[in-house]
Amino acid sequence: MRITLEALHKAARESAERYARRDRSLVCIYLTGSLLGEEPLLGGTTDIDLIFVHSTLPPYPREIVRLTDEIHLDIAHLPQSVFQQPRRLRADNWIGSFLCANPIVLHDIGHWFEFTQASAGAQFDLPEYVLQRARLFSDQARQSWLDLQSQPAQATPQQIHQYLDILENASNAVSVLYGTPLTERRFLIQFSQRAQAAGRPGMAAGLADLIQDDPASLELIQNLLENWRLALQSAGNREEKSPRLDPTRLPYYERAVLALGEDSPAAALWLLLRTWTRAARAQPDDAAVLSGWQNACGRLGLSSVALPERLKAVDAYLDTVEETLDLWGKQYGV
Repeated sequence: MRITLEALHKAARESAERYARRDRSLVCIYLTGSLLGEEPLLGGTTDIDLIFVHSTLPPYPREIVRLTDEIHLDIAHLPQSVFQQPRRLRADNWIGSFLCANPIVLHDIGHWFEFTQASAGAQFDLPEYVLQRARLFSDQARQSWLDLQSQPAQATPQQIHQYLDILENASNAVSVLYGTPLTERRFLIQFSQRAQAAGRPGMAAGLADLIQDDPASLELIQNLLENWRLALQSAGNREEKSPRLDPTRLPYYERAVLALGEDSPAAALWLLLRTWTRAARAQPDDAAVLSGWQNACGRLGLSSVALPERLKAVDAYLDTVEETLDLWGKQYGV
């Protein structure tokens, strides 16, 4: 099947129409994410990111719906009430940022979207709001670092998940100075561009160094892939699971890892480690999954013995992030 941007947009429109016909609580549906760009495919796969706004409280916050092996819907369900205060949306890194990033409206009752976006977007790009959103990420990263620093270093899935959250939030603090927060498949690739824009080109390499002992390679990725796949398959088969671990997502992740591994193995490693740790954290009672994940972390220098030194390096990384925000603020008089 040949997948074009036009075909993906058609699938998004048809899906929105289908849901709107059967759910009268839907006030608005809009398309965001990679389909707003020119190259939504990575490894021949993509998701269609849809925001559903309901007049009532939706029964669940997120769902994954398979269309083909290569394409699925990733639907975020939000109550209309979260959009009621424009001032809060201007400081919101996720809902506010993607609302104001020129999404494509697929369903709208009573011009709700037009009014809401105009209210939130009027001052969204003012430097004081941009810096406020960046500092939210930076503060979250620093607080999580302090929390992890105070714990005995055990390199459990929970601790490594928290460690990766710190790196993601810290890097997004710089990223949102120049656009929306970065999402997981292209995270390290796009962060390199944002770090360049911030005048900190070395930060992307610094981020990569914090998840590996030696530079990543395609050979390393291929060696880790089998145990990673088994962990995600096992997590996807559980009755209760995060939508991120839905089995529909496995080809979406795997083909992206393989595609990135050719030209940017560090970016592939980031995606592999992020998803693998999520899967290990979701099934702490599975000895085989835990053993495979621990072996991988040991190879990358993320063992309980190495973690304290890694946290010292993260401290320096956070200092660089905080200095970057200070300099940006001075440049724009904030």
